[in-house]
Parts: sequence; structure tokens; C-alpha cells
Amino acid sequence: MNSRHGKVLWLLAVQGLEYTNAMNIATPIHAKSPKPDTRVGHTACPHDCPSTCALEVEIAEDGRIGRVRGANDHSYTSGVICAKVARYAERLYHPDRLMHPLRRAGAKGAGQWQQISWDDALDEIAEAFVRAEAKDGSEAIWPYFYAGTMGWVQRDSIDRLRHAKRYSGFFSSICTNPAWTGFTVATGTLRGPDPREMGRTDCVVIWGTNAVSTQVNVMTHAIKSRKERGAKIVVIDIYDNPTMKQADMALIVKPGTDAALACAVMHIAFRDGHADRDYMARYADDPAGLEAHLRAKTPQWAADITGLTVAEIEAFARLVGTTRKTFFRLGYGFTRQRNGAVAMHAAASVATVLGSWQYEGGGAFHSNSDIFRMNNAELTGRSMKDADIRMLDQSQIGRVLTGDAVALRHRGPVTAMLIQNTNPANIAPEQRLVKRGFARDDLFVAVHEQFMTETADIADIVIPATMFVEHDDIYRAGGQNHILLGPKLVEPPPTVRTNLFVIEELAKRLGVADRSGFGFTAREMVDRVLESSGLPDYDHFLEHKWFDRQPGFEEAHFLNGFAHPDGKFHFRPDWINQPAPNKPPAAVGALGPHAELPVFPDQVDVIEVADPDHPFRLATSPARNFLNSSFSETKTSRQKEGRPEVMINPADAEAMGIAHGDLVRIGNSRGDLRIHARITTEVKPGVLIAEGLWPNKAHIDGEGINVLTGADPVAPYGGAAVHDNKVWLRKDAA
Repeated sequence: MNSRHGKVLWLLAVQGLEYTNAMNIATPIHAKSPKPDTRVGHTACPHDCPSTCALEVEIAEDGRIGRVRGANDHSYTSGVICAKVARYAERLYHPDRLMHPLRRAGAKGAGQWQQISWDDALDEIAEAFVRAEAKDGSEAIWPYFYAGTMGWVQRDSIDRLRHAKRYSGFFSSICTNPAWTGFTVATGTLRGPDPREMGRTDCVVIWGTNAVSTQVNVMTHAIKSRKERGAKIVVIDIYDNPTMKQADMALIVKPGTDAALACAVMHIAFRDGHADRDYMARYADDPAGLEAHLRAKTPQWAADITGLTVAEIEAFARLVGTTRKTFFRLGYGFTRQRNGAVAMHAAASVATVLGSWQYEGGGAFHSNSDIFRMNNAELTGRSMKDADIRMLDQSQIGRVLTGDAVALRHRGPVTAMLIQNTNPANIAPEQRLVKRGFARDDLFVAVHEQFMTETADIADIVIPATMFVEHDDIYRAGGQNHILLGPKLVEPPPTVRTNLFVIEELAKRLGVADRSGFGFTAREMVDRVLESSGLPDYDHFLEHKWFDRQPGFEEAHFLNGFAHPDGKFHFRPDWINQPAPNKPPAAVGALGPHAELPVFPDQVDVIEVADPDHPFRLATSPARNFLNSSFSETKTSRQKEGRPEVMINPADAEAMGIAHGDLVRIGNSRGDLRIHARITTEVKPGVLIAEGLWPNKAHIDGEGINVLTGADPVAPYGGAAVHDNKVWLRKDAA
């Protein structure tokens, strides 16, 4: 397709798109026969979700996509996807999509832009980087990215430029670390039973994830077990969310108290004879020590901490204790609390005390990230990485940009950035620091984006990016078991460019294009990753669409031993010396109050405990129609979410004279903001939930919920505890 023809088709598509199929988001989007005069392209969802759904995309003769649906022949996706991805055409053809490179023409954030050419934009970015390096050294440049796409080539190529130029390192702390750490200190690796076994079990415990809203395929398989086997679905979370409403047993715990529940369940298992002592004698490190430790962790002790009743705790313990085939699906809610690593370790320990790992449909699962064994060394330029280059914490971008010496590792300032695949001006904690940092006159920022996000809005150069159906990539699915190809299905607008293009062009201008890993197309790089990983090539994936990497039953269930050198599950974790999937470099070391982490599973209050000045606990849980800050730009998602609100229990509201729809003010030491009250019994007294993530500008005063969240690192290896905030609440006087 030539560029002129492509531009004509693109304009026709934008002008002709009318969204008329207002789908019920409670109804999964199943595969159906394509419409006449369309072909079907196969790809994978690129967004930051463990499901990584296999997709079928209808493509009309004019090159415009239509319906997006789940692949029926994919054994995990099983024909079901979330509605926000099903309506992807609304996002692809959005009238506000960025279409041209832009240079800031006024004050930062003033919204004044001048359209420029791609060559000019790339030249100016490279020149700014050269100036920054000449003045303050190579570490003054900080390439910053995350998971706006989970495709390896388009997401991770920025690291190749980073290492080639010796720019500041990037510690990706914001999403996974506490949960990954807690699981791996227990098992020695980040994998578990085949997640499709949720469809072949007698009990599914969905713990710390609102799967209906964020991982619809978990519900697909859990409900299959319910229908075919009469399986019970247990949901453990901090409020009565949509997944809770699907549960046979719903347990609403106070935020940050999951470990107390886990300990009481194990106490009951030992007390009532449900603990599998033979299994533990073979597979666990110190069951006798654990049993002795748990004697004081009674149901009443846990009830006082969690807010559950003793009867609820006893009933849950009895159900899992008498149901051998219990599958504990442990989610990313654990990673949002300051004691999340401890809670994850405790929850996984329940499966070991019960011996659940032995059975099909049993055990504990969080992520399969370690099964894929894909080699990204060339892609990321690992051979060029210099261990002496500082590593800056993604979650602490506000502190980095405002000159905090600890955050900067006691080195010089960051004065230039390239940002891809993320929107820190909205999603990063300590938002007032973040905005203050971005407002610096001496900071140059280039943002490669699909929409004018709040980060793009305060940049110096903004360049338009492709979407996933417009480029080639390869994906792996942490929440399932497949490597999936994401081939280019349609032509992009003629004026937008891929992430890889930007990295390659900057490498040329910065004099490193001759270094290892540069000079390849996305398809060529996919092939190189696959070849170096011992996997089938691109053409094989193009024909077969995906590759099942799930280990055999005995390995997946650790029947040959757990992945520690001693082959044991560790009830006694080594919190600071053990390898972990995303451990900070030695120069950074263990983080947070790691000395306070317990010897055995236990409740440890390194969280922000409510106090008289801050009597409420606030969590910023995911909204159903957004994915982090993605999809918040689409009309249907915004309409379905309504407006930013904070959920308040009726008893709390009555005590404070707050009515439904009132403006309230919530705050803590980091800041405060105004938001509308939603009075609901879906939250317990003393708990506030603000579902998001709404753009800051959607809030009344232009400040979003992350004004209230902290960037202090979670023990032991870092993280962002965005659901762990003590706050005050009052009715707004205005």
C-alpha cells in the first residue's frame, strides 16, 4: 500500500466509524463467524494483563478492523475476551489519536504545539540527549518505559539504546515485585500448575484479583469447573467487587491483612487434621517449626485483624481443608501492599500445608513467567550493560526529577528523557512531586504516544506511535502458558511510527547503530529471539499462531521438588539473599523495612496503619473499563465508568454527614483532593475505594488519586504500594 492510498483509507476509516454496538460488559465476547467481505487476522492482546488473550480481528476489504474477539481454538482464551478490547476499533480510529510529530510552542502543559517533520523531531531529541550528556554525563539521560505494550520488540528495544549509550538504568518496580518476591522465596521460581486446571478442579480460590474486571479468563475456567464439577468459587478481596458477586464464598478482608487469614487457615489445618504431614515431610523445609509458630494464630486472632468473623474463617478453612483439588489463584493485589511479599508467601504456604500441589486442579499459581525461557539478550543489548551505571527506580520518578539524593543514587540530575509505553504523569505515585519534576525548565522530555496523555501534554517533543495491529511483535503470557505471535495486520496511518523505528533512528543519530542488535526489522528481531531461544521461527508462528510452553504435570506441580537448591518449599524464607525475578542490583541492595519481615508466615504491619489523624485505609483499585491509564480516552469506557468517585460505607458517611454524590475531600501527608462520594455497602467501614485510573484532568481540581499514594520502596526488593494508604476524609466545605 503506498502512503497516499494508505492516508486516504485512514481518513475514510476515521470519518466513517460510528460505535453502534454498545456491548454489555458483563457478557464475555465470544468468537462468531466473520461478516461477509472480511478476513480474519490472528494476534494477541498487547496490554498489561496476565491473560495475553489470543485474538481474532475482523479486517474489511478497505483495511479497516472491525470486531475483535477471543480465539476459540486457544485453550486458555477459549473464545472469551474483555469488552474493552473487543471494542478496540473505537480506540484505533479515535479522532483524538496523535497523528503528527509535535514541538512544544508555549509553556509546558499549556497545550500549544507546532507540527514538525519526523526528521526534525528525531534530530531534536538526539541533539537534546547529546547536550545533556556533554553537560552532566551519560547518566543524565533516562529512557523511561513500561507495559503500554507487552510485546518484546516494541517494549524492550529501548533498553538496547540505554545500554549502548550508558544512559541511566531503569528499575521496573511499579507492578510486580512484592508478589513475585513472595512467591519465589517460597517456591524458588515463578511458575506453577497449568492455569487451565482451574477448569478441572473442585475449588478455585481467587485471592487478591478482581478477575471479572481484570482477568476475565480466570472466570472462564473457574465457572467451567463450577458447571461441570460443581466446584466452589471462593473470592478473597478488600471490597465487594464484580468478582465477589460471582463467588460461592466471599471473604472481604481489611486491606493488608491477607497473611493473618492465611495463618489462621493453616492453624486450623494443623488443628483439625487437614494438614498433609507426609507431603510436608517430603517437600517442605520446616513443617514442625511452622506448626509451632502457628499455634497462637487462632481464628479469633485473625478475625480481630482481618475484620472477618470466626465463622467465616472456619468455613473457608474447612472447605479448602476437605477439598484436595483446590486451586489457589493468587493475584496482583498482593503487590500493591507494603506487606505484600509476606502475604503472598503466606497464601502460597496454605497450598503446601494442605498438600494441594499433588493433585490436578490443585496448588498455587501466580505467574508462569519462568516457563518461557526466551532469550532477550540481543534485543535488550545486555552485553553492553555496564554494572557501574546507576539504576533509577521507576516508581520514584517524582523524587528523581525533584533532585532527591537517595533516589538519584547520590549522582547527578536527570535532564533528558525518552518515554515510551507509559504515562507517569498519571500513573506514578507521589503525583505532586512528579508534576513538579516534569515542570523543570532544564528537563527535556520526548514522549512517543498514541494519545495526548498527561505526560505527553507536558513534554517538549511528542511523536505519534502505532497500535498493536499495526506492527509485528511477540508476546508471552504470564497468566497462562503460551508464547503468541502478534503480526502486523493493517497498515498504520502514514504519519505514525513504531517504537522500534524510533529507537533505530535515534541510534543512528547518536552513533551506536553499528552496535549489536541494531539494524533489524521487528520481524527479523522476533526471528532472532526465537532462534536464540530454541523456538520455532516466525513463519511457524504465523501458521500456528502460538506455542504452548507449559511444563509437564510433575514439573508444574513441583513433584520433582521445588526450585530451591534443597528441593523444598520454604516456610522459612530468606528475604534478602535469595535470587528473585526482579531483584535490585547489588549496588542498590535490599529495600524498605526488610529487617521487619518474619521468619515464618505471619501478619506484619509494615503497612500504613490507620491512626486517629488518618482513620481510613484507601485503595486505588482497577476500574473495569480502564487498564491503568489506557482506554480512559475512549468514549464508551468513560461513559460506563461515569466519573471519579470514592466508595464510602453508609455508616461512615452517616457519621460524617456525607450524602451520595456529595463532594468530599480526602488527604494525607502527600496531598489532598476533592472527589464525589459514592455511598455503598460494597466497602467495609474504615475502608475507601477509588476505582481508576482516571486522568488527573477528569478530577475536579485537576489532581488525580495518585496524589495520595507513596513511592517509598516495599520490602524487600521494592515496589509501589498504591493500594496501601492511610487518609483522612471530610465533607467538602466548598
